[in-house]
Amino acid sequence: MENRVYLRAFEPDDYKISIEWRRDPQIWSMLGGTRYYVSSAYEKKWVEDTIAQTKDIKLAICLIENDLYIGNVYITDINYINRTCRSHVLIGNKDYWGNGYAGEALRQLLEFVFKERGMNRVEALVLEDNIQSIKMLKRIGYRQDGILRQSVYKNGGFKNQIVLSILASDFI
Repeated sequence: MENRVYLRAFEPDDYKISIEWRRDPQIWSMLGGTRYYVSSAYEKKWVEDTIAQTKDIKLAICLIENDLYIGNVYITDINYINRTCRSHVLIGNKDYWGNGYAGEALRQLLEFVFKERGMNRVEALVLEDNIQSIKMLKRIGYRQDGILRQSVYKNGGFKNQIVLSILASDFI
């Protein structure tokens, strides 16, 4: 299958797009983090800090056909001794939801972290009711490891998170 997206480093003006995603309650409802209010100045600083840091791998997802910035994909909590890390993917532009772009971007990032960074295990935490993300991760090759019971407080109640992982031997 021919790639439809490419990954790139963040650019300073990306905050002008990502701020809209951060402000969208529908997007926040699917993420494990706590919702909070974000100013344009805060988002701009977040993008600038992301550009400057070297601890995590945080990249923009863009369409090959027109360079449109549609989402983000990250690897965080990198442990070079145990060769583990945690993956995150978000398609913020809702026009591109449900078309396989998140999976395609995540596969590209997994290729990089397994082959170039020598990772052995990549983990993902997903809210139990985010069925589409769980299905996408399983299509790529992630397997369910377990459930973190009531690990996130969201919308006035506790929610479970599904723990999934993929090993280099599952992917390569």
